[in-house]
Amino acid sequence: MEKRIGTAIIQIENRKNVQLLNDIISKHSEIIIGRQGLPRSNGLGIISLVLEGTTDQIGSLTGHLGRIDGIQVKSVLLKNRDND
Repeated sequence: MEKRIGTAIIQIENRKNVQLLNDIISKHSEIIIGRQGLPRSNGLGIISLVLEGTTDQIGSLTGHLGRIDGIQVKSVLLKNRDND
């Protein structure tokens, strides 16, 4: 299956499920190229992930994250030119 390059932006509105979020990210570590976390003064946290994987792999990660209470996630995917 064709791989994609993408990013996922995660907004943490409620810190009670951060351990679950980190567990899910760890389980999908094979598709994560980079991770950046940014604490915000308004109490929200943001994590940015740079990803490379199939649409199924990326969809699995973002789908699991999106089902966590207090977490919002949005992803953008590009076609990986290495596959041409």
